[in-house]
Amino acid sequence: MLRITLAQLNFTVGDIEGNVARMVQAAQQAARDQSQLIVFSELAVCGYYPADLLDEPAFQQRIAAGVSALQRASAELPQLHWVVGAPTPTSGPGKKLHNSLLVLQGGAVRLQYAKQLLPTYNVFDERRHFEPGPDVAKVLRVGSAQVGLLVCEDGWNDHGADYIVNPFERLRDAAPDLVISINASPSHVGKREQRHTLFGGSSRRHGLPILYVNQVGGHDQLVYDGASFAAEPEAGIVFEAPRFVEDVRTLQFEGGRFFTADGQRPTPVPAQGLPTLEFYRQQIVLGLTDYARRCGFTQAVVGSSGGIDSALTLALAAQALGPENVVGVTMPSRYSSSGSVDDSVVLCQNLGVQLHTHPIADLVAGYAQQFQTSFGTALQGLPLENLQARIRGTVLMEYSNAFGHLLLTTGNKSEISVGYCTLYGDTNGGLGLIGDLYKTEVFALARHVNAHAGRELIPQAIIDKEPSAELAPGQRDTDSLPPYPVLDEILKLLIEGDRLSAAEHTQAQALVAQLQETEAGAALVQRIHAMVARNEYKRRQAPPILRLRARAFGSGRQMPIAAKYL
Repeated sequence: MLRITLAQLNFTVGDIEGNVARMVQAAQQAARDQSQLIVFSELAVCGYYPADLLDEPAFQQRIAAGVSALQRASAELPQLHWVVGAPTPTSGPGKKLHNSLLVLQGGAVRLQYAKQLLPTYNVFDERRHFEPGPDVAKVLRVGSAQVGLLVCEDGWNDHGADYIVNPFERLRDAAPDLVISINASPSHVGKREQRHTLFGGSSRRHGLPILYVNQVGGHDQLVYDGASFAAEPEAGIVFEAPRFVEDVRTLQFEGGRFFTADGQRPTPVPAQGLPTLEFYRQQIVLGLTDYARRCGFTQAVVGSSGGIDSALTLALAAQALGPENVVGVTMPSRYSSSGSVDDSVVLCQNLGVQLHTHPIADLVAGYAQQFQTSFGTALQGLPLENLQARIRGTVLMEYSNAFGHLLLTTGNKSEISVGYCTLYGDTNGGLGLIGDLYKTEVFALARHVNAHAGRELIPQAIIDKEPSAELAPGQRDTDSLPPYPVLDEILKLLIEGDRLSAAEHTQAQALVAQLQETEAGAALVQRIHAMVARNEYKRRQAPPILRLRARAFGSGRQMPIAAKYL
């Protein structure tokens, strides 16, 4: 029998001393549980992903010191094997580092395995910093079991379509009793089910039990959901750790099967995870919580327009940081409806959030008067509309600077896609919570937030209100955009394509195909494609956006600005 502790922890990139301390604490718990093996996630020592910090000699020295500290700690728990992820130096030509898995025991490095497959797509850029490891399998006897070891992507090519090398096949030939895969697998909608399908299939195909250990926590745009799991060839996924929280859990492994620490079979794991809207809510809340904490913010400020986007952003911020740590600012202009201000008041009362009022009509008038005096032309039309957004953005940045609050931007994916936002105005901020939600999903999540709370946090009047920027008399979003149910399907197919779920892809493809059947519909699709291309420069300057879907703006979609798209 082998006792294994899974350490699903929330590491901080660059906080090597802090990460090591958390690992030692978890190892001490594993020792108390009489485990022989503790498993940490990929690059646990430095956190995933350090990016170009890896190029700095001082950072490399700190990593080496962290590994040495873990070795010393392992000497104090000589019965325990530590599976640790860390960058290690290479020798010879190529990049100077490997993305390595180390097994520490009794103060020594018992095994070192270098990750072979380095993802360089979507949000990943590992080939920038790491050299691939050699095509070898690494197996180590721990107690009575032969344990095979993989690092993340090495287990994702078992179908053989993405890389020439398939480390899983080589590992199978080494005939381990158990495969352990350490991972830093960021979360998006459908990712949990994708992991289960892939690794459950590999377990069944090769007749090998698999233990998959993931990290948890928010890092810039990415959120890691944990959800570590165990798979068996016959039974499939038999254990799953909680999502979005740390978890240190001991399992027993015997006769090719996993058991709880007290020898019972684990509770059956449901095939379906969280409902999509609840997944969005939890991912955003954890993403903001960690982003604020790691960046040194305890409070946030949001411009409250009385619209659905700012209302949802305020509601999610209140859940993440506590309503007492969130401030709304309403900034009415001459074009703002009385309902916008009133709705903001009711919203913030429902949430328990403080609301400030900062009218901007006089500021807009002053700018317009000085513009005409200086340039001899009246400020009108789009420049006047954008001026209002920029004044509001400036007011919010003033508040952020004066009081130390993190400014949250409120744009959604539909509007960001087509440039329905103002640079240095409503794009101001340190983080976007809903920038990977299409507008139709914003409405759906707002309704879900109310249902989850069991009361009306976001007023129904805001949910029912026709979307408008309120920058001109009688302005509505549909003046310049198609209805959002149509726009969103066009955007999904263009931006995410085959990364969509099968159901979403079929629906989007059907609607776009129907549009293409008419001259007007085809022209609309062409116009939306052109708008997306034309506004790449805005997205390049936008704040980070929490990733929720398979392809988000930012590092997940890298497009040129000065290019001919159509």
